[in-house]
Amino acid sequence: MKRPFLLRYLLRYLLLYALLNALLSGCASTSSQPAAELAALFDDATFPAPAAPADAANLFTLSAPMRAHLDSPAFKASLREKGAARGLVSALYSKSDLQLDYDASVTRTAAQTYAARSGNCLSLVIMTAAFARALGMEVRFASVQAEETWHRNGSLYLVSSHVNIALAPRTAGVHTVSTHAEPLVIDFLAPKDAARLPSTELGEDDIVALYMNNRAVEELVAGRIADAYWWARAAILKRPSSLAAYNTLAVVYARNGRPPMAERVYRAALAREPDSLVVMQNLAQALDGNGKHDEAQALLRRIERLHPAPPYHWFNQGMTAYRAGKMRDAKKLFAREVARAPYNDEFHFWLGVAYLGLGEEEAAVKELALARDTSTRIDARERYAAKLG
Repeated sequence: MKRPFLLRYLLRYLLLYALLNALLSGCASTSSQPAAELAALFDDATFPAPAAPADAANLFTLSAPMRAHLDSPAFKASLREKGAARGLVSALYSKSDLQLDYDASVTRTAAQTYAARSGNCLSLVIMTAAFARALGMEVRFASVQAEETWHRNGSLYLVSSHVNIALAPRTAGVHTVSTHAEPLVIDFLAPKDAARLPSTELGEDDIVALYMNNRAVEELVAGRIADAYWWARAAILKRPSSLAAYNTLAVVYARNGRPPMAERVYRAALAREPDSLVVMQNLAQALDGNGKHDEAQALLRRIERLHPAPPYHWFNQGMTAYRAGKMRDAKKLFAREVARAPYNDEFHFWLGVAYLGLGEEEAAVKELALARDTSTRIDARERYAAKLG
């Protein structure tokens, strides 16, 4: 199934930030970390060499088929008719051309995304930038300061953050977020009122670090702990202010049976963002596992004061009610999570299940359809579509 929002141009990437309770979310700091302090976070001797080098040397490199696409008559016609920026986007994402499918489970290089005709939002950002640069356009990346959306993959939680890409020459059109001689800003699944939300410019090193962290997370989910370590390490070295990479590295240590190292890295992350919910949750878990129960409890009390209803709070209560057969209570609690996280397919799915339990079939079908349409994974979309019949 093709995602209808591909033509809405929202560039949203999913970054996996937490183990059991959450993975880190937060804006990157601009400060750099001293080399000695960084070195203290790594333990290379513990992990065997990666199966393939953890680098991004060819991240934006165009393949021969991509260059042939640039020279195709249809592509050139699109540029002539619509201008460089809008013509590029139309050529890449129209239903009649590449027919790209969205899959949040894989982060690819520009060439891999083109070959697979599939990738997550960061992959689409990278591929779009590669084509734009080949056409001589200026490319700018930005992080949009929108409210984050949480998702879950088994026992791992995911956080959706938002980045976009701006292409010059300056163009104004129906798909631009800002007009009046501004560059064309391309967004996929843009958050509500995106044009008025503040944003922070990102450099290429930020995008590379995001790619490396995503690769680390994907290796972690696949159970390839050593490869995850080397990708997370590379992300930190590329961008020492990348809080997400610190958190991924800490999760790697936790999964590898190295709780003291996990605690050390979580503390380094928390020093950068002292009020981060997910970092505090992760550190509290690490402290408890390391026998520092009093410190863990103190941190949990601070979390409760600062975040009385964290992500999945009402959902977890709803699941308790559902298992107890209290469908009306479950419906109300699932609906509360849907209201604050409308792009979370899991919340829509369980709200639909609760409606079914109450015999409200029309509402159930609506929620199951929303679960299908908001899912960012191909396998989940197929599952929801099967349930819809």
